[in-house]
Amino acid sequence: MANHAPRPHTTPKSSNVFVTVVQSISSVAGWSAAAMIFAAVFLTCQMIFVRFVLNGSTVWQTEAVVFLVIAATLIGLPFVQQQGGHVNVDLIPLALRGRARFALAILTLSLSAAITAVMAFYGYEHWHLAYTKGWTTDTVTAVPLWIPYLSLPIGFGLLLLQLASDLVALLTKSKPPFGLEVS
Repeated sequence: MANHAPRPHTTPKSSNVFVTVVQSISSVAGWSAAAMIFAAVFLTCQMIFVRFVLNGSTVWQTEAVVFLVIAATLIGLPFVQQQGGHVNVDLIPLALRGRARFALAILTLSLSAAITAVMAFYGYEHWHLAYTKGWTTDTVTAVPLWIPYLSLPIGFGLLLLQLASDLVALLTKSKPPFGLEVS
């Protein structure tokens, strides 16, 4: 029974150009998300110093930190998918073998891609509405909302690309279903 535990996921090197390009894009998205988290942490520390040591005002920092963390979460989605880092329950894939496991992986990736495509579409629609209507935040800084909302179509669009790449890798047999060896 101990042989059924999934191995830590590593991104396989693929000979497929599409898969390789999308993996590179997802890696850049992951580094961008990490930089946004770093910037948010730095701004939080700066905000604490300004408020409690200098007794000054922090007008824009809270808003910037919130937007950075949300953007990092959305833009980091494809990297997490690429690394197999999403929380999952692999009871059913472990119980299945061969073609059934392969079919379940195709179904799972296809449904995930369909849901992500809907999210990307509505994320784009929401971003476009904020852009054309000139929406801004209700704060002193009046940040144009299209800027933080841009992370919706970008994040979900990149996740959709990564899911398509995973599906191609699965269909070309360069990646095993659910990261488990086909038995």
